[in-house]
Amino acid sequence: MKPLTVVATLKAKPGLESKLGEALKTLVPITRAEKGCMNYDMHQSHEDPGLFVFHENWVTRADWEAHMKAPHLVAFASAQPELAASWQLFVGEKVQ
Repeated sequence: MKPLTVVATLKAKPGLESKLGEALKTLVPITRAEKGCMNYDMHQSHEDPGLFVFHENWVTRADWEAHMKAPHLVAFASAQPELAASWQLFVGEKVQ
């Protein structure tokens, strides 16, 4: 089975760039400690400080699905509509 790759892109609502960034930063250490997390890397755009991208790799899709139901992510999901104007999710695997 190939590892699952996830790329999540979030765009802050105007004026909430810092607030969204701080909320996202809290997810990083907790998620990195989760079962099956190979990497969970957060990036912020130089050109657009309100644009954040996560690059994640998970041992299995089941590990990622468990992550999506983890309390810290569920809590963030409830706050996300207030902070983020948009978000996109890519879920796939590396092509050899």
